[in-house]
Amino acid sequence: MKKLLASFLLGFSLLAGGSAALAQTPAASEPVAAAAVVAAPDAAAAPAPVAAEAAAPAAAAAPVPKIDSGDTAWMMTSTLLVILMIIPGLALFYGGLGRSKNMLSVLVQVFVIFSLVSVLWAFYGYSLAFSGEGQFIGGFDKLFMKGINLESFGALPTIPEYVFFAFQGTFAAITVALIVGAFAERTKFSAVLIFAVLWFTFSYLPMAHIVWGGGLLAADGALDFAGGTVVHINAGIAGLVGAYMVGKRIGFGKEAFMPHSLTLTMVGASLLWVGWFGFNAGSAGAANAIAGLAFVNTVLATAAATLSWLAGEALHKGKASMLGAASGAVAGLVGVTPAAGFVGPMGAIVIGLVCGLVCLWGVGGLKRMLKVDDAFDAFGVHGVGGIVGAILTGVFAAPSLGGVQPADFAMGHQVWVQVKSVLFTIVWSGVVAYLAFKIADLTVGLRVSEEAEREGLDITSHGETAYHR
Repeated sequence: MKKLLASFLLGFSLLAGGSAALAQTPAASEPVAAAAVVAAPDAAAAPAPVAAEAAAPAAAAAPVPKIDSGDTAWMMTSTLLVILMIIPGLALFYGGLGRSKNMLSVLVQVFVIFSLVSVLWAFYGYSLAFSGEGQFIGGFDKLFMKGINLESFGALPTIPEYVFFAFQGTFAAITVALIVGAFAERTKFSAVLIFAVLWFTFSYLPMAHIVWGGGLLAADGALDFAGGTVVHINAGIAGLVGAYMVGKRIGFGKEAFMPHSLTLTMVGASLLWVGWFGFNAGSAGAANAIAGLAFVNTVLATAAATLSWLAGEALHKGKASMLGAASGAVAGLVGVTPAAGFVGPMGAIVIGLVCGLVCLWGVGGLKRMLKVDDAFDAFGVHGVGGIVGAILTGVFAAPSLGGVQPADFAMGHQVWVQVKSVLFTIVWSGVVAYLAFKIADLTVGLRVSEEAEREGLDITSHGETAYHR
């Protein structure tokens, strides 16, 4: 673990030392839509950089904020869909993968993290992510939702700021909740909450600002339509660090830890797929053609990844499983997230096919190589799929491959920008996760007792059981 932390710190120092150079790198492309629609959920706040001499005309041509009922209705619907992804989607997907004695512990962790992050988002999260002009973090202008009212607008000029606030808050909540899948079935509930507060504050909020709020990676021209770096790589790396620091479950590698309900896992995966349309298509920021493209790409990449995962599983094990289908679908959803509004449908299919196979290796061969107990494969699917999707976005966004970037799009340059954004996210999240877990360990301890783990966290941590026989 010390070597891992040393590597993170070394990488971070190198990246930070070159930040000024990164900020001066010319953008590879301009925004997909010239007016209100942008590449990321914070479309209007973090457009691709333009030449200095063009700044004044662009500002003069900026649309006057005016509520559009269609855009507002779509963004409210998208917000509800993302909430559906978290509770009950992610909760059931993870819960079904665990053992029956830990079912409720998984459900309550996801449920309470959603509640906790939602409140913190109102107190200071939104302000630090989407106000101010810092390279790494926003400002304090909107602490406790100061200045947000019925007449105010956020980053999007056609929807009320309340709606933008709510939509972005769901992204923050699901990112933190994703991490619990890595260290499930052996971690103290109090430690989970302490970690959640710290990591949300010092990893999620800076990354959201850096990529979507006009920060360092936004200035560098990184493409992340709906959260490849901010959500999936960010959460996947934190989960990997957590799995190492909490340690392996008792009996790991000696006992078969079988999912107790693949039926619930399938239901959860299906809810994730449905909710992901709000996640991806909603990140267009309006009810427009880009939202339609992201919607189609979300269908196709997910379907392709399901098929490629099952094909790889059948070739390797001789059978295609329901768990493989559900896992492949999530891998496709993760992989297409950074690319959804930038690539064409055929590019989305290729991304899905690649992510399905690579994530299959991520939860198998790579997991064994790392010698880690990533309980529900948070890193193997979200971390690995996010990395692959973020890099391939730089390839398939090219107009020659069906992407919707300008004709002068430079693929080689954009791939390099994407690789830098991936490395930056890995280092940032890894360092913050290590420190957050360390603080939780020093204050309340990370792990439950051996007796409590054997009996199950439902009874020992929450005093109830999911099933009565």
